[in-house]
Amino acid sequence: MTILSSLKRLFSRPETGAGLEHLAEKFHDVFQYEFKDEELLLEALVHRSYIRTPEGANLNSYERLEFLGDSVLGLIVAEQLFLLFPEYSEGELTKLKSLLVNETSLANIGGEAGLGEIVRLSPDEERTGGRQRQSIIADCFEAALGAIFLDSSIDTVREVVKRLIISRVDDVQADKSQINYKGHLLEFLQSRGEAAPQYEVIAETGPDHRKIFSIAIKFHGKTIGTGEGNAKKEAEQKAAREGLQSLRKMFPE
Repeated sequence: MTILSSLKRLFSRPETGAGLEHLAEKFHDVFQYEFKDEELLLEALVHRSYIRTPEGANLNSYERLEFLGDSVLGLIVAEQLFLLFPEYSEGELTKLKSLLVNETSLANIGGEAGLGEIVRLSPDEERTGGRQRQSIIADCFEAALGAIFLDSSIDTVREVVKRLIISRVDDVQADKSQINYKGHLLEFLQSRGEAAPQYEVIAETGPDHRKIFSIAIKFHGKTIGTGEGNAKKEAEQKAAREGLQSLRKMFPE
């Protein structure tokens, strides 16, 4: 089955042929895979909110495929990094793997494939910004990998992962915004026999679908850094970056 025929089945609302063809092309350009079992692709594109609507009542959400895809993805990325970097320690491999398969990275790749545009959502989920939500796009990407695994083999998924994720290793390592400041800060303190810091939400502003979190990081009760972001994790990373700078002044090398 072609991706275009699958999308025509999946979309319950009226769509122009040209629009669907464009989405099908985006999906195929990224994954470069044609499904033999159309149902697997359809299931990979159904959010749990959609199955509570009349149109989606008889469908399954992508969550089981996401579970499978997450495991297959983790195995392949671990295998490839193990082979590519024989000089890396277990800790270095773990950090690099987390950079490659974190929510932001997977959402960026899924966004390039147009998953945010073709995932089926309930009207309420769509109104609250579900099509732009990183967690949904990343989950959908993992579900698509799970579907490809069932439709073909782990070798096929390996080629997809190598092309879409492993090929970005150099860029990820060079991207300072990908640094796990929370992890570095914790290691910094642990190496000096200090306890872990505390992260505290000090403010939440904006509507639910565009909320901004303000986070403070505290060390021995004193605020050593703050950060803001559209997600708590993003705000915590920014606070940790500022906190690490403060700690380096407090504990000079």
